[in-house]
This record gives sequence, structure tokens and C-alpha cells, in this order.
Amino acid sequence: MRLPERDALAVAGSMNFVYLHAAIFAVWMLVLERSPWPTLTLIVSLEAIFLSTFVMIGQNRQAAFQQERADQDYADVSRLLVENTNLTRRIHQLTAELHAHVIGDSPEPGD
Repeated sequence: MRLPERDALAVAGSMNFVYLHAAIFAVWMLVLERSPWPTLTLIVSLEAIFLSTFVMIGQNRQAAFQQERADQDYADVSRLLVENTNLTRRIHQLTAELHAHVIGDSPEPGD
């Protein structure tokens, strides 16, 4: 499911968006108003504010997703480290017991 913010970012980050705005601003400046600069400047400034806000929202969501993924990876690695350590200790213990059974020696103290 696509989020509306992602759709807005996809539209705002495309060349079609640039072409559309160039055409709209050209028509505005040449046809609609005699002195378009004050109004056009205001609209472009407001649009820049909204677009930069969309970009920051997208970056914040991406950063939160990456942090969540990193936390999950860290938890997985920590769990696997404990599991591997326990397996290694058990293998060492079984090897010592097998050695003692086959050779007949008692395992060394500390093993």
C-alpha cells in the first residue's frame, strides 16, 4: 500500500513536475497578469516550503525505518552470538567427554 506522502514525493520528484511548473509559470507571467512577480514569488516561495517539508518527512521516515532495521539486525546478531557461544561450549564439553571415554583419560581440570 502506498502512502499519500510517498505519492506526493514521487510526483514532486519527477521531470513532469518541473515541466508542468515551467509551463504554468510561463502562462502565468505571459498571459494572466500584467505584473505577476509579487504573486508568483509568493506562490513559488510557499511551494518551496511545502516541497522541502515533504522531503524532510520522507527523510525522517526513511531514517526511522533504517534505525528500526538496524535495531532488529543488532538483536538478531546478539541472539545468534549467544546461541553460537552456547553451541561452542556444548561441542567442547562433548568433545572432552568423548575424549575421556575413548582414551580413558580424565578431562583436564577447567575443561
